[in-house]
Amino acid sequence: MKSFRPYVALGLLTVLLFVLELVTGSTALGVREVWAALVDAPSTDPGVEAVVREVRIPQAITALLAGMGLAIGGLFMQTIFRNPLAGPSVMGVSSGASLGVAIVMLAHPLWASLPIPPDAALMVAAMGGALAVLALVMFADRRLGDGVTLLIVGLLISYLCSALVSVLQATSSAQALQGFVFWGMGSFGGVSSDRLLWLAIPVATTLVVAVFSPKTLNALLLGDDHATTLGVDTRRSRRRLLWITGIVAGAVTACCGPIAFIGMVTPHLARGMFRTNDHRKLIPATVLCGGSLALLCDLIARSDFMGGSLPLNAVTSLLGAPMVAWVLFSGKRWSSSA
Repeated sequence: MKSFRPYVALGLLTVLLFVLELVTGSTALGVREVWAALVDAPSTDPGVEAVVREVRIPQAITALLAGMGLAIGGLFMQTIFRNPLAGPSVMGVSSGASLGVAIVMLAHPLWASLPIPPDAALMVAAMGGALAVLALVMFADRRLGDGVTLLIVGLLISYLCSALVSVLQATSSAQALQGFVFWGMGSFGGVSSDRLLWLAIPVATTLVVAVFSPKTLNALLLGDDHATTLGVDTRRSRRRLLWITGIVAGAVTACCGPIAFIGMVTPHLARGMFRTNDHRKLIPATVLCGGSLALLCDLIARSDFMGGSLPLNAVTSLLGAPMVAWVLFSGKRWSSSA
């Protein structure tokens, strides 16, 4: 029973942060007001009901889904590459997704004539950019095989994508550029209730894959040779997990902007809290930590203390950078046997 207590505590923390997301904001609401808006009570103020249902609930759900998706994607990448600094924002995956979004938002004439809704175009372009970068990273991993060199390759890809985005920015209209810059700051508040499905499906798919992958991930953490002796098809498993990572990272980037650090930091939080590399325990811990961390970052960004309009990526970077420093200087062998 004691083994479940940390999960219960994390679950309660996630619920608490979710509730705080609903009651805090430019207009403070009480728990009773939020509950009345949720159950459509006759005495509910129409303005309060609109704020809760159309703004705060979608934003809280978006933060929860994005945090969970990025966290699992980061866990997949760190296990597959056996590198504690791997993650969507570090390996160039988020930059590739951002390039795809930039093509849609800034190079409007290239896609405007196609019979594709704007939301679908953003999603497809972001996923395509993320998967293209992952394909390059997988190729580099097969050719190089060194973790540090692979990180350098990821950074080079990020710089290349950023350069191409800069070219698109220089040639775009002022209106399109303004929208892209705002998107690039990162936000969980730009996803309306009717667009949540675009994010929920990739994240739910990733979570389902993760639930059925602990044995494979534990084997991959030991190295390809050990994994093969355990009967794991390493090449197929790595490809499958990386593709799903690219899809969820692209979906989150399209909906919320390029969110930094959450994908890389969260698995380390889960490992530190549960003191294990066993993915049977690590996957649910990472999911809960990811959701909680994303909700916490959004709460800080929207708090009155911060002016209520702090860019989300500023908060994730302020919280994530010290954790990266800890990973670099701790000297712990995190990839020990599961």
